[in-house]
Amino acid sequence: FLFFNSCDNFIVKKFHMFTVYVLFSPNFNKIYIGFTSNLNKRLLSHNEKATKGWSIKYRPWKLIYKEESIEKSDAMRREKELKSHRGRDFI
Repeated sequence: FLFFNSCDNFIVKKFHMFTVYVLFSPNFNKIYIGFTSNLNKRLLSHNEKATKGWSIKYRPWKLIYKEESIEKSDAMRREKELKSHRGRDFI
């Protein structure tokens, strides 16, 4: 993102992004919906690193959908929407 100040100089500001994601387990026909600030690390956790939790029982997971937000609250709201009946119809 670029912002210009009054002297026509630009300032680069990097935003911390949050990703809402949907995973699919083809072997078990299951979906998982979550959000994270580091999607690559989170996918690695779901598929390899984690040793406990619901998602480890249904490996391997494939990423089938993602959305990015600048605001954490927006990502959390969207995750909740996707977990609703209407959201699951969308998926």
